[in-house]
Amino acid sequence: MFSNLMKIALTGARHWEWLPVLVARVSLGLFFAVSGYNKLFIPEKHTGLIELMAEIGMPLPEFMALFLGCVEFFGGILLMVGLFTTFIAIALTIAMVVAIGTVEIEHVIPKDIGPLDWMSWFLYLPQVMYIILFVWLITTGPGKLSLDHYLASKLGAGR
Repeated sequence: MFSNLMKIALTGARHWEWLPVLVARVSLGLFFAVSGYNKLFIPEKHTGLIELMAEIGMPLPEFMALFLGCVEFFGGILLMVGLFTTFIAIALTIAMVVAIGTVEIEHVIPKDIGPLDWMSWFLYLPQVMYIILFVWLITTGPGKLSLDHYLASKLGAGR
């Protein structure tokens, strides 16, 4: 029994791997679906996003606000059910990189701080964690409880 516990402690319990993948995928999907919904269907949020995009110099701010809202809303829904997970994770990673580069670094991280403090602030950004989770989902796949897994098995592309 001790050797089994030691093995799990040192190498993990692969037979439970599906659970954190499911939780990460569904919770990220829910977060982005709600965020996208707010950007699309809550007038104050939509207007605020357009104003922010204009302020940071984003071209076509009205279109980009609509585009981002759609990517987040529909991408979030697709993530929750695990359909086209890799493509959605890539699209949302790009959105997070743009958000970090255009808004977060400029408006959130304090100016004139040392490199270690800067790195601490940078790693504290939620978008950084989202990117890490998206890369994890891209490399591990969406898990067994996903439409992608079901389609892969039907197409003979299962693992």
